[in-house]
Amino acid sequence: MKFSTTLSKHINIVSFDVPYPPNYGGVIDVFFKIKALYQLGIKITLHTFEYGRGEAFELNKYCENVYYYKRTKNINQLISSLPFIVKSRKDLNLIQNLKSNNYPILFEGLHTTFPILKLPLKNRNILVRSHNIEHHYYLGLSKSEPSVLKKVYFLIEALKLKKHQSILNKGNYVLSISKKEDNYLKKELDTNIEYIPAFHQNSTITSLAGKGDYALYHGDLSVGDNIKACKYLCEIFSNINYNLIIAGNTNNKKLIGNFKKYSNIKLIHKIDNKQLNNLIINAHINILPTFQNTGIKLKLINALFNGRFCLVNNAMIENTGLENLCETANTKHEFQKQIKNLFQKEFSEKEIEKRKHSLVDFNNIENAKKIIALLD
Repeated sequence: MKFSTTLSKHINIVSFDVPYPPNYGGVIDVFFKIKALYQLGIKITLHTFEYGRGEAFELNKYCENVYYYKRTKNINQLISSLPFIVKSRKDLNLIQNLKSNNYPILFEGLHTTFPILKLPLKNRNILVRSHNIEHHYYLGLSKSEPSVLKKVYFLIEALKLKKHQSILNKGNYVLSISKKEDNYLKKELDTNIEYIPAFHQNSTITSLAGKGDYALYHGDLSVGDNIKACKYLCEIFSNINYNLIIAGNTNNKKLIGNFKKYSNIKLIHKIDNKQLNNLIINAHINILPTFQNTGIKLKLINALFNGRFCLVNNAMIENTGLENLCETANTKHEFQKQIKNLFQKEFSEKEIEKRKHSLVDFNNIENAKKIIALLD
C-alpha cells in the first residue's frame, strides 16, 4: 500500500541486474529499497541491466518507467583498464536517458558507475549504493576459487576495482551498507558517506520459540565462497550425530553427487523462496559461516528475522551491529561444540524480544526516509 504523502520527488535508479524476483543478496536490497521509496511517494525511473533474468512486469507497480539495457559480456571487455563488471555495463542509451532529465541518480553498486565518467555532473545529485568494498570481495573470490584461470581473473578485477573506487568521489553521497564498510569508506574517500542498512523482505520478527531437529545452511551455490562453506560444514557434521540441510539452487552435478555419502546431510538443490523460508523458520540452528568478510549478508538478516539460533563465524558478524544476536565459532572443533550445546537448548521468547529490540535499525521505511532526505 502506498503511504499518504505530499512528496513529489523523482529519482533515477540504475540497477546492475533486474531486481525481481528478489532472490539473491544484491537484488534483494535494490527491490525492497524501490518498494519502500514507492510507499513513501517517490517517483522512480528504473534503469536496469538484463542478462538472463528477463523483464519483470512486477517492477511496473512501483516505477514510473522501467528501461532495460543489455550487458555486453565478451572477451574484449577484459582488456579494458576499467573493471569488467563496469565496462560490460557501458551503454550509450543509458547515458542519454539519464541526460534527458535532471532527477537525482542512485547508482546501485560500483558496477553501474560508468555513466559518471560521461555525465555533466554540475547541479546533478549523484548517489552510489556501496553493496560491498568490491576489490575486497573480488580478492576473497580469488582466494576461494579452485580454478587457476578464474583465480587470476578475480585478482586482476580486484586491482582494477581498487583503482576505479576513486570514481565515488565524483558523487554527492555514497550509501554504505554496513558499519565496517562505513568506517572504511570514510577513511578512503573524500565525499559524503551515509550509513543506510540493507533493505530486505522482513517487516516483523516471525521466529518461533522451541526446538527444531536440524541445522540449516542456505546460499547461492554458484558462488565459490558458499561452496567452500558447504564443504567446511560437511567436514564438521560428518563427525557429529546431528542433521544438516543445505539449501540453494545449483545444477552442479559434481557438487550434488558429493552429498550422497553423508547419512545426516541433505542437499536441496532446487528451492523457491517459500520453501526456503519454511526451512529457515523450522530449523533449530541457522548455521552461516563465511570466508568473505565483506558487506553484510542478507541471508543473516533473514535468518535473524525468521529463524531460531544463528551460529556464525567472526567473518560473518564482525562490525555488523548484529554481534549480540548470534552464537560464534571459528574452528571446526568450536562449531561442533556450539552445535551440541545449542541442540540441548530451547529457543526462548526472551531471545525473540531481544531481536525485536536489536533489529530496529533494519526498518525499510525508516531507511528509505534517510535516502529521501539526501535528494534535495
